[in-house]
Amino acid sequence: MKPGVFTQLLTQLVFAVKYRDRLLKKEIRNEVFSYISGIISNRKHKSLIINGVSDHIHILIGLNPNDKISDLAGTIKKSLSIFINQKSWFQGKFHWHDGYGAFSYGKSQLNDVYKYNTNQEVHHKRHTFREEYLWLGIYVQ
Repeated sequence: MKPGVFTQLLTQLVFAVKYRDRLLKKEIRNEVFSYISGIISNRKHKSLIINGVSDHIHILIGLNPNDKISDLAGTIKKSLSIFINQKSWFQGKFHWHDGYGAFSYGKSQLNDVYKYNTNQEVHHKRHTFREEYLWLGIYVQ
C-alpha cells in the first residue's frame, strides 16, 4: 500500500465443511484456527477473530485492499484442506463445501460481530447454519 493510504475494511468469511459434515471437532479447532491466522497474516490481512463449530467457520479480518476476497478465500480453503489431510485426523479426505460467504461491516458493528463470533457454540445450540447464513446476509444490509 502507498504511504498516506488508510483503509478499514472489516470482512467476515464463512466456510462450511462439505456436506456439512461435523469434522471440525473441538480438539483440532485451535490448531486449524492458528493455521488460518498464519495464512491471513502472510497475505497482509489482519486476523481479528477466527471461530466456528464442527461444520463451519467464521473468519473476521481487516481486509488488505490489495488482495481479492475470492483469492483469499480460495487460498485459505485450499491450504487448509491440504493441512488437515496431512494431519490424518479422520478417515477419508477433508473438503470444504463449494463457495463461501463474505460479509462486510462498519466500525460501529465490530464489537457485536466479534462477540457473535466468540459465542458460536452457544449460538448453534439454537440456530442452524442455514438460519445463521441467511441472518448474516440480512444483518449487514
